[in-house]
Amino acid sequence: MLAKSETGEKKTDEELDHAIRQIISKAVTSDEVMDVFAAAGLKKPDISILSDQFLAEVRGMPQRNLAVELLQKLLKGEIRSRSRRNVVQARSFADLLEQTVRKYQNRAIETAQVIEELIQLAKDMREAAARGEHLGLTDDELAFYDALETNDSDVKVLGDDTLKNIARELVETVRKNVTIDWTMRENVRAQLRVHVKRILRKHGYPPDKQEKATQLVLEQAEVLAPEWAV
Repeated sequence: MLAKSETGEKKTDEELDHAIRQIISKAVTSDEVMDVFAAAGLKKPDISILSDQFLAEVRGMPQRNLAVELLQKLLKGEIRSRSRRNVVQARSFADLLEQTVRKYQNRAIETAQVIEELIQLAKDMREAAARGEHLGLTDDELAFYDALETNDSDVKVLGDDTLKNIARELVETVRKNVTIDWTMRENVRAQLRVHVKRILRKHGYPPDKQEKATQLVLEQAEVLAPEWAV
């Protein structure tokens, strides 16, 4: 039908296949997460979506493709929520989700395997949410702690106590210097950059890592600034 209705240059089989997939996708994709729950015969969880009980229900669903779709939607929503608090953590989980979905789309892994990988990702997210408590940091302090690239071997040598002190000092300093429109005022942004680099140098943060860490800290500050500047 597509071939007959097209005028002008004839479409390739690949282009036609892509068009058909788009039509099907629009027809079966739900705009609401609740629609997926209903189709799967599951009650909407108390967005303790990452609970073991709920994940076990998803694992046991007979509609395997629907289980993949459900997990993708829920994980994307959780990542979106975290991006408003912790830029680095949200970005890391978004990359992991994209890698897993790409492998599935390229048929590098089977449906059962992608479900297991997505469930493990959900569990990792749940554990990440509790990291602040284990480290003795508030959510805001944890966000800046993560911005310090704490997994880098050169940074790790500073030790957790030093890194946590840096994070706490960054929160205190950024809070004092942000305003609602600070991202549009280059002088305020430049001043904050100076403060951040001074803190990093004071605590012996690796010089060759300071520029990237400063940029991540500023990105994190930009996310939290509207709330702090009120």
